[in-house]
Amino acid sequence: MPAAYIVDAVRTAGGRRGGRLAGVHPVDLAAKSLDAIVNRTGIDPNAVEDVIMGCVSQGGEQSMQVGRNAVLASKTLPESTPAVTIDRQCGSSQQAIQFAAQAVMSGTQDVVIASGIESMSRVPMGSTAMFHMKEGLGNYKSPGLEEKYPGIMWSQFMGAEMIVKKHGFTKDDLDRFALASHEKAIAATKSAAFEAEIVPVEIETPDGDAMHTVDEGIRFDATLEGIAGVKRLTEDGALTAATSSQICDGSSAALIVSEEALKTYGLTPMARIHNLTVTAGDPVIMLEEPLFATDRALERAGMKIGDIDLYEVNEAFASVPLAWLKHTGADPDKLNVNGGAIALGHPLGASGTKLMATLIHALKARGLKYGLQTMCEGGGVANVTIVEAL
Repeated sequence: MPAAYIVDAVRTAGGRRGGRLAGVHPVDLAAKSLDAIVNRTGIDPNAVEDVIMGCVSQGGEQSMQVGRNAVLASKTLPESTPAVTIDRQCGSSQQAIQFAAQAVMSGTQDVVIASGIESMSRVPMGSTAMFHMKEGLGNYKSPGLEEKYPGIMWSQFMGAEMIVKKHGFTKDDLDRFALASHEKAIAATKSAAFEAEIVPVEIETPDGDAMHTVDEGIRFDATLEGIAGVKRLTEDGALTAATSSQICDGSSAALIVSEEALKTYGLTPMARIHNLTVTAGDPVIMLEEPLFATDRALERAGMKIGDIDLYEVNEAFASVPLAWLKHTGADPDKLNVNGGAIALGHPLGASGTKLMATLIHALKARGLKYGLQTMCEGGGVANVTIVEAL
């Protein structure tokens, strides 16, 4: 089967809710990453056959086909470039990578940009569903769903708490994991480990124009005592805001091409796609599916967890990567080596290509070979992507 290659992957530095990126329209923020991936790779903009953009909250400023609007707002891509916007919840832009790779591997297309956008400051999480419910226009839970799952409203938070109980974690386990996320993100920032993947974004500040280049969510003064002191989200639960992913603004993009495109355009790939997997399971506990999706991906790839050099497991809540480590027997020292969403933020639709940018740059920086990325997603779905650094 023909191979699919990642030439480069980029992301903006995360912005906190109401923070440094809140003044940037999401269409323009998405365009920043599109322009950066074109400029950095040197690909002929006219060669790009499609842009696949992940976005979860497709309302307000992220409505009306935000992927196409980002293409039209870009400074590099011609208006003849097609685009599509997809929603696989938190895995939207990881699925964009997989759809792009499938297009290339099938021979249907040779040059595709996978990307993601989420401005959680300007289009709040869940706002599209809440608007319809408030206006009396109904909600996502149809009579058919109610019949199968009576009285159950899907909740990622409750799923994360169920994982805590099922796998026997304590609040201290979660607190310590959260601290480690900040510590790794601090070390990566101070060592300029993110410099190769971050797209600078010009912003307006009270002191004038500036460039946004550092993830705003990192708490450089984080301590275990401070994290442990954060109030529990429910009286009988273990999770807190400090052990959950941060609301975040950001965009990201990756260039996926065929071997023929590498030769035609003189491109040098950073990685080859080694495996694409997506599975689904229990929609109630929902966030546990990366455990089983990883089993499936490794089996299909003919690999064992020890064959993988680095893992990116999205830190939607601390209980998710902890359960993944327990289930797979993976080496904790290989997990989220530059920190995760607890410290860096989780810009929903942008997180898939964001994590891929971090993963392949970390592999290259360390001279390592195989990386695995997985993400829990609403409804009990999970993507797994295995890449080989070149």
